[in-house]
Amino acid sequence: MKYPQGVKKNQVTSKQAGREINYGQRGMTLEKDLDKTNQFYLDTKRAIIHKKPTPVQIVNVDYPSRKKAKITEAYFKVPSTSDYNGLYKGRYIDFEAKETRNKTRFPFINIHAHQVEHMRACHNHGGIVFIIVKFTVHDEVYLYPFEHFIKHWDDFLGSGRKSIPYTDIKRESILLPIKYNPRYDYLAAVDEFYFE
Repeated sequence: MKYPQGVKKNQVTSKQAGREINYGQRGMTLEKDLDKTNQFYLDTKRAIIHKKPTPVQIVNVDYPSRKKAKITEAYFKVPSTSDYNGLYKGRYIDFEAKETRNKTRFPFINIHAHQVEHMRACHNHGGIVFIIVKFTVHDEVYLYPFEHFIKHWDDFLGSGRKSIPYTDIKRESILLPIKYNPRYDYLAAVDEFYFE
């Protein structure tokens, strides 16, 4: 890091074929940032939240040598539920993380029906449930409470819109600013929406 500005040294741009390319954010995804945030919460004993592993059935492995074993065929055992779950302030927490490059809406193609039904069941049993949505074009991340999301989803199931307008998400959500540590302090937004 270059201090005091806090700018990473590798944030270099170059011109290639007339386009400016920014190498500073390459490889940084929403889930990686949330994993860092969850590790911070765990280290500071604020919450216990983990990414759920995807259950996979390994079918075939190629063993050219012991150190070079390579999985060549595998299948998902069951459909996955949501991305993250854990405990915060004695309550079960469950959420999905989604990114979209769309400027004006969050398309429902980004989320599966079985994930929504899992989140609905968690919500109906008193869990804290939400979706963290990143609009990459706007470089904005929102905590979208399930209570607002599900209204749009149910409209969609009843032959309504196939997406949620960006303006609705912006109005119904809590903006999560990016910080150094934690990267996205989504528990501050959880406190604001669920505990105040």
